[in-house]
Amino acid sequence: MVVDRIVEGFAVETEEQWIFSVKGMLHPHDRVIAYLRYLPDVAGDRRRAEVTYRRVYRFGEQVDLLRSQHPEYLHLDPVLGIEVQSVPRSSVRTVHDPCTFLTRLRQSGPASPVEEDVLALAEWLQRASGVPWWDLGVSGSVMLGTQRHDSDLDLLVYGEKSSKTLHRALFDLLRGADGPIRRLDQEELRGLHAAHRPDTPLTFQDFARLQRRKVNEGRYRDRAFFVRFVKQPEEFGERYGERQYRFVGRATVRATVHDDSDAIFTPCRYRVRKTSVLEGPQVDDMREIVSFRGRFSDQLRAGEVAEACGSMERVEHKAGVRYHRLVIGGQAGDWLLARAGD
Repeated sequence: MVVDRIVEGFAVETEEQWIFSVKGMLHPHDRVIAYLRYLPDVAGDRRRAEVTYRRVYRFGEQVDLLRSQHPEYLHLDPVLGIEVQSVPRSSVRTVHDPCTFLTRLRQSGPASPVEEDVLALAEWLQRASGVPWWDLGVSGSVMLGTQRHDSDLDLLVYGEKSSKTLHRALFDLLRGADGPIRRLDQEELRGLHAAHRPDTPLTFQDFARLQRRKVNEGRYRDRAFFVRFVKQPEEFGERYGERQYRFVGRATVRATVHDDSDAIFTPCRYRVRKTSVLEGPQVDDMREIVSFRGRFSDQLRAGEVAEACGSMERVEHKAGVRYHRLVIGGQAGDWLLARAGD
């Protein structure tokens, strides 16, 4: 099928009914960069129509499955300089659009308690923020029809203006004592920390401190929710192939954040200065810390000192500009911390 504009939050489904979550804003003309999320498996615990699915959580397991069964969904990307999970556009059977799904849900009404809750949460946030309905979407298992009775609620906000407006509204809602939206309590934070700790080795104290300053994760009634804020492609400021990225080594760094204007988005970016490499390749021109994982969004503030562990990459622009960046969340063991300002 013809695949037009797809971005972070969408999902693509192949002829084999393997389902991939789209990552990032930049994609080659002939492929969609996306991570394996669900595959048919009679031993799975997800059911859609007549097919039973299994969710694949860990990155390593995703890659192993693809390498053994569908190596065509692994590709050495010439721009990113690394092997990535990606689906040839010619292999895409279905594109799942979060905004289209939410529009259909509003028109048809919910068919399950999970759909009822995600629609009610979307309505609550839209009323509180006033953002246009067409900038809101529902992703994850609810969009795909693979949800369980206890599934989380995954919402998206598209566009810079709508994202910042809804972010402020969520801050006010979570600060208030009334209503069905609230922050995670101590026990829930411990559960979330335990789920993330295998990939992100932070102490509970550091993890809880960072989570309490965010607004994109909480509880609606009895369900966990996660809101992702995503720029429109024309707002992203980069086209595929304008820059090339090359991995130069694992690194632990310290740097001062001077620009957090892209902090809330997925992908997120923190512009930094006064950088020092504590371990790894010694570079003196690191300009930014970036992540394609929503868990690292909204984690640093301008004026704070960041400490981070991730993959150091050399960035080469077609115009001749060169510098380095640190990418967080691409490998197990990556972490990001905020310290007091200098």
